[in-house]
Amino acid sequence: MEADERYRSLILDALRISAGYRPRFGLGRRRGITLEEFTAEYSADPLYSWIGLDSPAIYATHKAAGGITSIYRQIGIGCERLFQTLLQDALGLTQSQSTWQYSTPRPSGGHRTLKLDGRIDLRHLSDHATKRRVSDWILEFRRRLDVRSDTNGAVFEVRQGYKSKDSKRQNADLANAVAAYTQQYLPVLVVMSLQFDTDLRIRYEGAKWGVLSGSIDTDDPYTSTYAFCREVIGYDLAGFFERNSQVLRREVESVVYKLLGES
Repeated sequence: MEADERYRSLILDALRISAGYRPRFGLGRRRGITLEEFTAEYSADPLYSWIGLDSPAIYATHKAAGGITSIYRQIGIGCERLFQTLLQDALGLTQSQSTWQYSTPRPSGGHRTLKLDGRIDLRHLSDHATKRRVSDWILEFRRRLDVRSDTNGAVFEVRQGYKSKDSKRQNADLANAVAAYTQQYLPVLVVMSLQFDTDLRIRYEGAKWGVLSGSIDTDDPYTSTYAFCREVIGYDLAGFFERNSQVLRREVESVVYKLLGES
């Protein structure tokens, strides 16, 4: 299927970046360092040389650990791109219509631009049935969250999973929610997997975020990412992943083997 090939490439292109991962060892080099550079750097350090931290095994351990983090990050980026493309294809939106950004003043002066990973503005939907379906979904989500202000649509933050206790990230998301409501959008957190901390869900819902996670055991579009995509967006995203599972699994295994230094 042509759509499958396009959507699959969004995940694979992001994932393949991880295959070239090199650890930085806190040296501030954006590209990371090679084994040869690592050996020269650490062998020249008396303590590290004395106790054996200049060995290839240490480099391989750092590469594998950082590489796994890179895999998760790139899968997240691929999921963001896939979700935004789905909004464009399934709802007939342009790229600019399917994204949302806003400016906020910097303490030091000037402004910075922040953005979320997707947007559905009801005013951009030309198909009457689609518009009614999305509008009904937003109204019911507002009711469940006890949101009484009017909204013109929804904006989305997409994650492959979310277990981080990083307060900076959480506070930024809560600020995004305030900005979204100011512009009459319902903020929705879209998590693609089941790897989602319960405490985080409670905090986000308390801040009036709609929250979806990667369950396939329910048809509830107010709790499941895949039910939402199927029932509201009109695309079976779970079916896409099932059809392409073997290809995606092979690519992940290939990247992992490269990170481990195997052919």
